[in-house]
Amino acid sequence: MRSRTHRPCSLGTRIPGAPVRIPRTRITADELLTYHDPFDRRVELVRGHLVVSEPSGFEHGRVAAAVAFSLSQHLARHADATGVRLGEVATNDPGCWIERDPDTVRAPGVAFVAAHRSPPQPLTRYLETAPTIAVEVLSPGDRPRAVRAKVAQWLRAGARLMWVVDPERRTVHVHRADGSHTALGADGAIEGEDVLPGFTLRRATLFR
Repeated sequence: MRSRTHRPCSLGTRIPGAPVRIPRTRITADELLTYHDPFDRRVELVRGHLVVSEPSGFEHGRVAAAVAFSLSQHLARHADATGVRLGEVATNDPGCWIERDPDTVRAPGVAFVAAHRSPPQPLTRYLETAPTIAVEVLSPGDRPRAVRAKVAQWLRAGARLMWVVDPERRTVHVHRADGSHTALGADGAIEGEDVLPGFTLRRATLFR
């Protein structure tokens, strides 16, 4: 559900047009760091197996950028007013190592990581936890069952809020760590709730 269509990825060379298969041998998150797909595709790691993430459409990128920008603005305003940084925002599919033995490395469209979860120095590897807020912007090929599975995976790994934005259907669903779920209405707003107090992003501003 990184807002892209996923399919299993083979570790070896394949004949163009042939199906992409799950590798026989599992790999680790450390091995994923140095893995290069022979077809230059983006990949995630799910329980030791690679899955391909197809490039997303322009609208997907625009909506993800709007969410990331709004979050960054909120954090900057708070830091200017109080001198306290609430956390960090990352986009461009930041890798999060959320399961071990076998390893899973997922990449949300946008991630907010609260200050107490942020690493003490610049992080060149994967974040070894779930983001505090994970944001997924769906693509047309994302299947409902896979979306539900990924939401459960993020929350199980420790995300406190999950925002699932569907530009095609113009919907926003909010999932919480306590298992509750809200579908925003036309006049609704994405809110930081008790995770990021004061943050608000009107649903209507996301969609053209």
